[in-house]
Amino acid sequence: MKRFVFLLTGLYVLLLFICEATGQTREELERDKQNLEREIRLTNELLMETQRTAEVSMGQLVMLNSQISRREQLLGTIQNEIRIINRRISSLTQSIALLESDLEELKASYAEMIRLAARNRDATQRMMFIFSSENFNQAYLRVRYLQQYGKHRRMQAEKIEETNLRMNEQLANLEQERNHQQALLARQRDEVRELTVEKASQERTVSDLKSREEQLMGQLQEHQQAARELQDAIRRVIEEERRRAQERAEAEGRVTTDMFALTPEEQLLSDNFAGNRGKLPWPLERGVITSHFGEQPHPVLPGITISNNGIDISTSEGAMARAIFDGRVSRVISVPGGFYAVIIRHGEYLSVYSNLNEIFVAEGQHVGVREELGVVGTNQREAKTNLHLEIWKGNDKQNPASWIARQQ
Repeated sequence: MKRFVFLLTGLYVLLLFICEATGQTREELERDKQNLEREIRLTNELLMETQRTAEVSMGQLVMLNSQISRREQLLGTIQNEIRIINRRISSLTQSIALLESDLEELKASYAEMIRLAARNRDATQRMMFIFSSENFNQAYLRVRYLQQYGKHRRMQAEKIEETNLRMNEQLANLEQERNHQQALLARQRDEVRELTVEKASQERTVSDLKSREEQLMGQLQEHQQAARELQDAIRRVIEEERRRAQERAEAEGRVTTDMFALTPEEQLLSDNFAGNRGKLPWPLERGVITSHFGEQPHPVLPGITISNNGIDISTSEGAMARAIFDGRVSRVISVPGGFYAVIIRHGEYLSVYSNLNEIFVAEGQHVGVREELGVVGTNQREAKTNLHLEIWKGNDKQNPASWIARQQ
């Protein structure tokens, strides 16, 4: 019976493990929760900076949208963690029930042993039991039986104590899980309230901005023009780098087929850059991604799509842009709005850091990973500090979010 009980417990634990293996582990969810909480705190700070201006701006809406998105992700993470805890509570509850049943059986069996021992505690009766044997072998077996019976009784007592300890441990674990569950449920209620407030603010901001569609359309056109100019400049740099590399290769008598005619050193740098995909450091000490790679609908203007060749990272005023990898500064260019962009070459890869209002590097300069390139510019009208990051492989645009590491 006890073997069957423990088999049931093992099967239940195995099923629980299989359920949890199909999704994120509890530790992964906790890490995600901490990352999202950090991003939410930073976004709150940046949102308060944008709200210093009297006029409702697109910057405020972008921050609100980013905050709402992260808040919803955090709620999803909390809900997943609650589900895992609920499964754990269910497992512990069933395990405790099985241990209680097993403990009752052990106690009943031990009580029967005590009753039998009480009836045979007289030494004379034990000796009579042995000497009444029909032969020597039977007498030996009866001696062994009495010895094993005493040993088994001691083992039963030890099992009762061990099972009792395990049950108390499981009860303590159950209490801990229930406390954690209640804390998460309270946190979930708080996050839902915050989300409701933020969505109401989002609706008011969108309503206010919609009354200024003509102004927004003008700002969008300016932004798109600046993006086109930056892309044209990047393509000119790529073509110039390709031409120079080819001429250098021909002068050195090297036969090349790749776009940039890489030297062995440049090929090694390029391979190292590619090998660090998903692990490259952030171009800022801290920040949150507020505009993603590719095409997205405009948050206010209906039917308008925004195309982003990289990602936009919002940060605090005065933040320093940093190189994401070793390389050489290919070009420092001016971009509309009185800002600058720095283009760094890493073999066949290029990283672009745009919207800088002060530059610390010069063309041709070799820079190291995390080396400061300049100060990120701030749009004083919207109180928004924003770094635009792009990554190119030859003529192909890459999604920088898939190259840089997740902030810890």
